[in-house]
Amino acid sequence: MIQPVEEGNRRPRWSVMIPVYNCAQLLRKTLESVLQQAPGIDFMQIEVVDDCSLGDDPEAVVRSIGDGRVDFFRKPRNEGVIANFNTCIQRSRGDLIHILHGDDWVLPGFYSEIENMSGKYPEVSLFGTRSFFADEEGFLTGVSRRFKLLESPAKGPVYLDQDASVQCAGMVMRRDFYEKTGGFMENLPHTADVEMWTRAFHVGAGVLSPEVLSVYRVFQGNDTSRLVRSAGNLRDLACLYRMLGERVQGYDYARSRRFLQRFAILQLQASLERQDAAAADAARKFYLEQATPSEKVWFWRWDFRRRLRSWTAGIMGENRESN
Repeated sequence: MIQPVEEGNRRPRWSVMIPVYNCAQLLRKTLESVLQQAPGIDFMQIEVVDDCSLGDDPEAVVRSIGDGRVDFFRKPRNEGVIANFNTCIQRSRGDLIHILHGDDWVLPGFYSEIENMSGKYPEVSLFGTRSFFADEEGFLTGVSRRFKLLESPAKGPVYLDQDASVQCAGMVMRRDFYEKTGGFMENLPHTADVEMWTRAFHVGAGVLSPEVLSVYRVFQGNDTSRLVRSAGNLRDLACLYRMLGERVQGYDYARSRRFLQRFAILQLQASLERQDAAAADAARKFYLEQATPSEKVWFWRWDFRRRLRSWTAGIMGENRESN
């Protein structure tokens, strides 16, 4: 449960809560992006919440550029990323909460865009913008798709489907929604954010801006990449979709299951292209565990054709080299 802010505490409009763990080398850009557009301390709380980092010193980064404007809290022990999200929520005091990962950042105009939407739609619990994707060096590699159906307030079953249409870096929630419905679910380490956004649309309504005003960093060492290598992301999605099918009236579980099987194949293909055998084997195993008999037949045919093309290409390459 998320407890209300204690009586007597100063209540700013905003709480920008930045969970970190061993990412101090990337935290500077995150903080700079917030400070460049942050209003005064009475209007915006900014706090870094360290999940007991071992490999670096995020507090030093906060001291060097925070200039007393950014608070720092170090947890006594490591509890994991989702538990740290909930610590961020509990420590927040603002009406609007932005959980911004310590390796992501926001672009100029992010907070004013969300502020405008929150004033325009007082009945809405969740607000968001689109996101750029960036690699570890900060170079932009892509952009989330536009979700036109959600550009006006929407309430009811929404199929986010982990298709990169929404990213945590661009999402803001009213604190009272967390107080009413609880924090992130720690038993869904990869899909707790998707569950939260889906919950918000179903219970409290949400709206997304078409503007691209946040940046989500994707690289081999982050939590998402580690889960992909074990297909943990796929298993979390399967668990989430079953739960939504049981709890959300009108939710089309069969639709989400079909998406999940397609997503597993896409993850398998991407792993093969990266020559990541472990990730490919995990995705293949997941697909077959979930597959119906007809899906298994399709898979073995698809996989045979794929292997045949690979073998043929190899033979042709050897012949060209010998000539």
